[in-house]
Amino acid sequence: MSGVKLALSGVRKDFPVRGENAAFTALEDITVDVRDGEFLVLVGPSGSGKSTLLDLLGGLSKPTTGQILLDGAPITGPGLDRGIVFQQYALLPWRTARTNIEFGLEAKGIRRRERRQIAEHYLELVGLAGFGDRYPHELSGGMKQRVAIARSLAFDPEVLLMDEPFAALDAQTRESLQDELLRIWKTTGKTILFITHGIDEAVYLGQRVAVLTSRPGRVKAVVDIALDRDGDADIRSSESFREVRHHIWSLLRDEVARAQGQETAALAATDRRASHV
Repeated sequence: MSGVKLALSGVRKDFPVRGENAAFTALEDITVDVRDGEFLVLVGPSGSGKSTLLDLLGGLSKPTTGQILLDGAPITGPGLDRGIVFQQYALLPWRTARTNIEFGLEAKGIRRRERRQIAEHYLELVGLAGFGDRYPHELSGGMKQRVAIARSLAFDPEVLLMDEPFAALDAQTRESLQDELLRIWKTTGKTILFITHGIDEAVYLGQRVAVLTSRPGRVKAVVDIALDRDGDADIRSSESFREVRHHIWSLLRDEVARAQGQETAALAATDRRASHV
């Protein structure tokens, strides 16, 4: 693993407040590098701007100030150099698992026979060999998310961006897919930026974990995770896992309390405005 694949420098994102001559700051001075081939996890409380940051990385919106570079070039819009996996699977219901995976390949102009070969390869990679002809409504939640991961990998993006992709799944399926994702990451060598609000998930998956503050989101700390994931069969129960988890929770505790206070204040302000209407 060498070099910087994704560089965020002084990123700030403001949103206008409807009906007011003011701006709402979601992110402020986000500065972090993601190394080539790294698995970096961003963890933060609700409202810390995690999904806003993913929109910026995906090119779906632009920073108010600062810059985001991919391989040294500014991100100016959506592109096939980034694969995105959302919490909701975003599969096309009229397409089979295989043809959902082929979607990005069609955009790249790849011929039908090669598309099918690539799709079959990634179906096998995510453990869905033999399920290519199934439609999304015929698949479980975990299987749908596997298809979504395969679709994002199939067109060979430089970076895989994942926005709480396992949040809607039950605990057993979530842990199973976490293991699958680590296996896929090791197999493909992809650079992954993974967003979550779950500390256990962050510690289990990440080589490093960037802790975000409450709104406006800033990088409070970046924690190196040195766990022997290959040598410990039940690493989540190990003392080293518990120590890292406690350290990250100690960084997050005040931010979670502050975020809850912000939410309460916002609700109170909304009630006051409603009472004057």
